[in-house]
Amino acid sequence: MSTQKTIRQHAETVEETGLRLEKEKAEQIVDALNTELANSYVLYHQLKKHHWVVEGAEFRDLHIFFEEAYENAEGGADLIAERAQALGGVPVSGPTNLEDRATVEFEGEDVYDLRTMMENDLEIYGDIIESMRDSIELATNLGDHATAQILRNILVDVEDDAHHFEHYLEDETLVREDALN
Repeated sequence: MSTQKTIRQHAETVEETGLRLEKEKAEQIVDALNTELANSYVLYHQLKKHHWVVEGAEFRDLHIFFEEAYENAEGGADLIAERAQALGGVPVSGPTNLEDRATVEFEGEDVYDLRTMMENDLEIYGDIIESMRDSIELATNLGDHATAQILRNILVDVEDDAHHFEHYLEDETLVREDALN
């Protein structure tokens, strides 16, 4: 535990920066970014869990796929946090704060069948995609084109990963029907 007694900046505050974005606008954008950050970490933890517990005929491919997906989620989260800080805000952190701030819900600690887990993941992806589009629109409307561009770049990766989940959830499989019984 830190022995520092002086707080440099309180969470939930936004300070003026050299980026010359009005403080009221920066506050709105940092608020949206912190929601996106929290959502990204809920997704990250769920994907990480699925990476650990995946079983079955496609184990190796899916184990690797989940790893790539959670690394993408974490990379996007890092960019979001750095942008919130650049705008003068404090990136949301800590498990309780992330859970409270997120608008998506972790599926829980139980282990489900693979299809259910992936459907749960795809549901979170869909919610995140909608939320990010709203945050991009907000940033654009407030004149913060850099934040909008950063979120657009992240959104491309999120949509690409969601699309891969859709492919895995298709009915086509190489697993023989008699192997499923």
